[in-house]
Amino acid sequence: RHHPQLRLRIEGHRDNSGDWSIRAAEITDKRAQAVLQYLVDHGIDPERLRALGYGADKPIAPNDSPENRAKNRRIELWFEDLSE
Repeated sequence: RHHPQLRLRIEGHRDNSGDWSIRAAEITDKRAQAVLQYLVDHGIDPERLRALGYGADKPIAPNDSPENRAKNRRIELWFEDLSE
């Protein structure tokens, strides 16, 4: 409704513990899709949303402690300006 030139990219991430297979990427994709669905359910146009799962490919902290692994299990929201 507001700022029609903006699109939201929803990124799902995880730590490197456990299964690193394709299933790991599916988990992060499902997390991102759940956030997308929440936003759609609350009135955001799905054409303005994009959900991606990255698995453990983009850590923001070393996976060397429980605290750092928790930091890597996250959803990130990025605004993209389509008018540029």
